[in-house]
Amino acid sequence: MTQRTDRIDQLLREEIGAILAKDVQDPRIGFVTVTEVDTAPDLSTARVWVSVIGQPEERKTAIRALEHAMPFVRHELGTRLRLRRIPELLLRADDTAQRGTRVLQLLAELEAGVVPEDSQVTAESLPTPTARGSAAEPVPGPRRPPARKRERRATNSRTQGTGQNPPRHGGRR
Repeated sequence: MTQRTDRIDQLLREEIGAILAKDVQDPRIGFVTVTEVDTAPDLSTARVWVSVIGQPEERKTAIRALEHAMPFVRHELGTRLRLRRIPELLLRADDTAQRGTRVLQLLAELEAGVVPEDSQVTAESLPTPTARGSAAEPVPGPRRPPARKRERRATNSRTQGTGQNPPRHGGRR
């Protein structure tokens, strides 16, 4: 990424968020946050990552409504920004908040000693951790650092006190 595309990404993220909050009047769009914008180097396309709060069906409905509103948002960007070309906006759902919540829930269950239930797992991309310390799988102990090798000391009288190493393999000085 160049500094220019980074600045454009930031500007687009702020402006798209403002347009969605103030100018788009679709009731299907609930609480939507524009989390990131990735613009292509030639400014032809921009991937807009949005996070939607709600149940899965509500999120799908909001994403469809946002896809329907993107031409209006692009038009509004054209009137607000001084860019030669406004990129085509490609909408992507950002589910990092949901995945983070799921990871925290799993960690809390493991700390409490409860084995996570499979009924709660819903098509996640992260592996479900298992409880450690069972009789079938021993828990490894802490590893010791390797022993340090002794440093060589100069035994040649010519090099003592000079900070130089003695010559090796009969080499010349």
